[in-house]
Amino acid sequence: MAVGNSTPRGKAAPDWVNVSDMEFWAGPYEDRARAFERLRTEWPLPYYPEPVSPLPAGPGFWAVTRHADVVEVSRRPEEFCSGQGATHIPDFPTAFAEFFGSMIEMDDPRHHRLRRIVSRTFTPRMIKKFEQDVEKAAARIVGEVADRGECDFVTDVAARLPLKVICDMMGIPEKDYDFVLDRTNTIIGIADPEYVPEDADHITVLLTAGGELANLLTELGTYRIGHPADDVISALVNANIDGEQLTAEELASFFILLVVAGNETTRNAISHGLRLLTDNPDQRALWLSDFERHAPTAVEEIVRLASPVVWMRRTATRDTELAGQAISEGDKLLMYYWSANRDAAVFPDPDRFDITRDPNPHVGYGGPGPHFCLGAHLARREITVMFRELLGRLPNIRVAGEPQRLRSSFINGVKHLPCAF
Repeated sequence: MAVGNSTPRGKAAPDWVNVSDMEFWAGPYEDRARAFERLRTEWPLPYYPEPVSPLPAGPGFWAVTRHADVVEVSRRPEEFCSGQGATHIPDFPTAFAEFFGSMIEMDDPRHHRLRRIVSRTFTPRMIKKFEQDVEKAAARIVGEVADRGECDFVTDVAARLPLKVICDMMGIPEKDYDFVLDRTNTIIGIADPEYVPEDADHITVLLTAGGELANLLTELGTYRIGHPADDVISALVNANIDGEQLTAEELASFFILLVVAGNETTRNAISHGLRLLTDNPDQRALWLSDFERHAPTAVEEIVRLASPVVWMRRTATRDTELAGQAISEGDKLLMYYWSANRDAAVFPDPDRFDITRDPNPHVGYGGPGPHFCLGAHLARREITVMFRELLGRLPNIRVAGEPQRLRSSFINGVKHLPCAF
């Protein structure tokens, strides 16, 4: 039975799908899509118990499944805050959360201060340099696999571009690329046995990986104070924006956010993009017919259907209401971007990959409001340039086997993807 906005369900969830169960996320994409379609129609704000984790379970969370409701939560940061947790369902200590999440785990005015300092260091000259670097990096990466006929698309192509761009941006030397990639895989793949053994102390592993990334950045930042170069680290450690600059702790935390968020999300968008082009040869042919014309809308459609970040959390700061449902102060809400981006109320024929889709108000970079992704422009650039190289030099590149997916409900990740060309 469909439920209207004026018929609150209370704190309950249907018995036909449990989004707290990791096995649900490991199942076929088609099953996931059908489950969320049914939730959006019949039970758009279910209340689920928190998943099993090394930390004590909290009371539960509201699953926000509809596009309109995700947008509404995003637009009301005073009532639905990020500072009590954004990237995790259990309640972490504030210092722990901010260490791994930087500004996305903060509310204004602290969030605004940090974002202002960071964004002001990305000057037009620096942005232009990075865009040129993206083109060179993509050409080199594709060139290195072009004669092989097959490869692991994730490890050999998709993961390498954002890793190189971000490391070069920050001034991390090439000898440390693999170190950075390994630690970011550990942080994002904490629940995946390929990256972290199931019997490991997950909190210790997480803290160790984050600490090692922070140490790398802190050492480089200290050096750049006296030896500045043409990179973001130099700009940040020597910046003075309206009399303020980042502390060493803020700088290290921002680096962790940048390498984890910037690397993982873009590489997964590129990986899902190849899958979408393989499964939809008509759309590949259309894009090949005029790459530049279709690139802007094609990239947005890839991000919509990939939805690399599945959800973000918010916490109610007061008693309020969402879509006719009473929300109590302290309640947790998970905004399911993956579901919102398939909402038929906003996207006609939502499961269809259409590179000409316009308008395309997806929330793949987050909803409107203060936490919209700071790196959205760079991500779009990387995806565009990589597919320009791929389709220009390897126009018949295609997925050649089943993807190995990341065990996660948070990141829609692909670990390995065989391809042929």
